[in-house]
Amino acid sequence: MLLITKNDIPLIEELDIKKTPKGEIAHYWLKIATDGMGVPIHVPVIVARGLHEGKVLGLTAAVHGNELNGIPVIQRLFKEINVKELRGSIVGVPVINVPSLLRKKRRFIDGTDLNHIMPGKPNGNVSQVYAWRIVNRIIKEFDYLIDLHTASNGRVNSYYIRADMNDDIVRKMATLQNAQIIVHNPPSDGTLRGTADEMGIPAITLEVGNPNTFQKGLIRDGLTGIHNFLGFMGMLDCDVEEVDEETVLCKSSYWIYTDTGGIMTIPLQVTDLVKKGDVIATMRNIFGDLVKEYYAPEDGVVIGKSVSPINQTGGRILHLGILAD
Repeated sequence: MLLITKNDIPLIEELDIKKTPKGEIAHYWLKIATDGMGVPIHVPVIVARGLHEGKVLGLTAAVHGNELNGIPVIQRLFKEINVKELRGSIVGVPVINVPSLLRKKRRFIDGTDLNHIMPGKPNGNVSQVYAWRIVNRIIKEFDYLIDLHTASNGRVNSYYIRADMNDDIVRKMATLQNAQIIVHNPPSDGTLRGTADEMGIPAITLEVGNPNTFQKGLIRDGLTGIHNFLGFMGMLDCDVEEVDEETVLCKSSYWIYTDTGGIMTIPLQVTDLVKKGDVIATMRNIFGDLVKEYYAPEDGVVIGKSVSPINQTGGRILHLGILAD
């Protein structure tokens, strides 16, 4: 039985793309769980089903509740496309982590990072069950996945991609995004992207800027990359827009941390290239005295960095990408 909300949006318990009429865009509330009062927790789902059958592109955002840029990317895509010209289907999930979005928190309500425990467990704890149902009620219907993220609190990111560049399809998905940086990242890591890959669904993670804000330029870039993929796959008749600047390819990346606390200054910006031995941060005590300088351990590119001056021992300095050979 199909239930209808007071806003005439259907309530569903599992995604069935074929329930959406061909040539139409439909909105759904998909029940994932119930809260401590037994009130249903619903995830918003948008389905655009073309007139002709074809592949299914899935777009997900806000796996972390404070990562907002992906939401308008998905919203605007569905406003812009002509579904009558679409071959195949597009499914958008603008918010995966609904409880945390409402609390304006990154992690799930039990303190867990949802993007570290995928695919969850059917009979696990609070976060594990939530993750399992997301995967098995929504993600399993996709043929491709673009998962939209941003930096976390106290950090900024470049516009960059995480992808398994050893997979030909995934590599193409990544390069079509016209990102500033692409990082080769094997997928079996507990992420939504990694879980999709293990299910045979080519997937990339698209890092669209900074947390807790909407950034118009990066939102526009995210839309362009998705349109590029739709055009390349023949799902829509649109030209592939070439990148203005060459994308920097990295074979790996890692964060550099402090070993003492204080007031930190980082003289670098995201996408800056650094050489081994370059000063990447200075640390001063509360009296303004220089305590320590930190140096780049090897050549690389700044993918992201901390923007919080107050930095305790073990705090993040910057995310260093190691250039591909």
